[in-house]
Amino acid sequence: MLAVGVLAGLSVLSLLTYGYLSWDSLGLGPGETEATRTGLGEELGAGAPSSQPHIVFILADDQGFRDVGYHGSEIRTPTLDKLAAEGVKLENYYVQPMCTPSRSQFITGKYQIHTGLQHSIIRPTQPNCLPLDNVTLPQKLKEVGYSTHMVGKWHLGFYRRECMPTQRGFDTFFGSLLGSGDYYTHFKCDSPGICGYDLYENDNAAWDHDNGIYSTQMYTQKVQQILASHNPRKPIFLYIAYQAVHSPLQAPGKYFEHYRSINNINRRRYAAMLACLDEAIHNVTLALKKYGYYENSIIIYSSDNGGQPMAGGSNWPLRGSKGTYWEGGIRAVGFVHSPLLKNKGSVCKELVHITDWFPTLITLAEGQIDEDIQLDGYDIWETVSEGRRSPRVDILHNIDPIYTKAKNGSWAAGYGIWNTAIQSAIRVNHWKLLTGNPGYSDWVPPQAFSNAGPNRWHNERVSWSAGKTVWLFNITADPYERVDLSARYPDVVKQLLRRLSQFNKTAVPVRYPPKDPRSNPKLNGGVWGPWFKEDEKKKKSDKSKGVNKQKKNKNKKKAN
Repeated sequence: MLAVGVLAGLSVLSLLTYGYLSWDSLGLGPGETEATRTGLGEELGAGAPSSQPHIVFILADDQGFRDVGYHGSEIRTPTLDKLAAEGVKLENYYVQPMCTPSRSQFITGKYQIHTGLQHSIIRPTQPNCLPLDNVTLPQKLKEVGYSTHMVGKWHLGFYRRECMPTQRGFDTFFGSLLGSGDYYTHFKCDSPGICGYDLYENDNAAWDHDNGIYSTQMYTQKVQQILASHNPRKPIFLYIAYQAVHSPLQAPGKYFEHYRSINNINRRRYAAMLACLDEAIHNVTLALKKYGYYENSIIIYSSDNGGQPMAGGSNWPLRGSKGTYWEGGIRAVGFVHSPLLKNKGSVCKELVHITDWFPTLITLAEGQIDEDIQLDGYDIWETVSEGRRSPRVDILHNIDPIYTKAKNGSWAAGYGIWNTAIQSAIRVNHWKLLTGNPGYSDWVPPQAFSNAGPNRWHNERVSWSAGKTVWLFNITADPYERVDLSARYPDVVKQLLRRLSQFNKTAVPVRYPPKDPRSNPKLNGGVWGPWFKEDEKKKKSDKSKGVNKQKKNKNKKKAN
């Protein structure tokens, strides 16, 4: 009997750990009844409830297109599957191929060519950040009474204090400033000897929170604290930018339980990280219900770019990977879950881009979009909620004038309209055009992960025809980019090249400065953080003014 009792206890523990069975699964805490919870809600929510919805934007990092249960993955994501099934799945949804570009476009509603962040990402040692003259989404939401909070990865620059999240519209910030780092110690080395601590609470290093907690769980605990202390009758904007599933590939041991059969070590670790992330989102959803937010909330889930196969991610059956303009780099997992949706349980196949969240969320929040803000995003709420046609007919995936030029690119190959040496990509209706060097272009099927180490023999390799710098695909008919139609439809190629040229006329100069030695964390108490001091700049300018004045006086004396 004793043995039976122990087994029963273990099975309950197993359910609590892996099946998410808990008091919270009923929306109640231990010893809490529906009546007591109602009382708590009334106490918290004195005053009339807001008609403005609570907005929760969850951004995963480097999650591959295939890496969700409802896309056929072997990795279990019961929370994401359930939220998506009860909401609206976005199956024609695009982001940018890397971290900084997607985050900048989400928070400004503008393409990279209109913020100067066309090239690569913001590096830790660069004196660069999202330009300060760009109005951000949290700033606009604050104008209409929202409490704004960010938890997770910033990656939009921090070289001066004005670039920090709390200076860009967030009431509070808890998370990392850089693009990656250790999930437990929160340290990051940019290069040998250039290492520092990267966990912040508002504008200061969060040493007090450095308890060796895995970041996915730590960020979730912070979200729960914010929701518990806020009045649910007042609108809140929560931007949760998880570090997972970006490398380094680290996860708590218990999440490996279901994935020991995966031989490829990177894929196994990645699966464990994603399982932990799925549980975290389950706990965020429970907190929204427990503290009275859920019924008036909009939850948006998105990956920031495609997966990286060498780091365990899978974009199959799409072509390419993170960092490329093939569909595998820019077509993302995304869905909207909300009691406020009209067409729940549906699939949206209309064109949607990450810039669209800016105008959509401001409109839902009853805010105003200034006429002088030139946005690239569209209000797509009716498209998502009611199944209407998308107002969007094109997407400029990017124009990067300083990326490595394609050797055989030329104006002649672009019919005198466009220099095809330049890396660019554009989508117009069903058509997608790429020029220059689009990046790693293999298809990486699931069996590529069947070996103990990364193996490219299983990949479908592409044999380039010599000198090719233009590709055209009908993405609706050929989402896997297997049939290049550029030779068959030269007139369509010309039309899209003209559209690229039109976009390029509106581009601002690229911001990609060289690294600054003053960024070294050793000069900043061992912490990555703002190093550019406005006072120093003033002193230098005052000093130079003084020197110029002395020179002028000397010249006057000489003249006399």
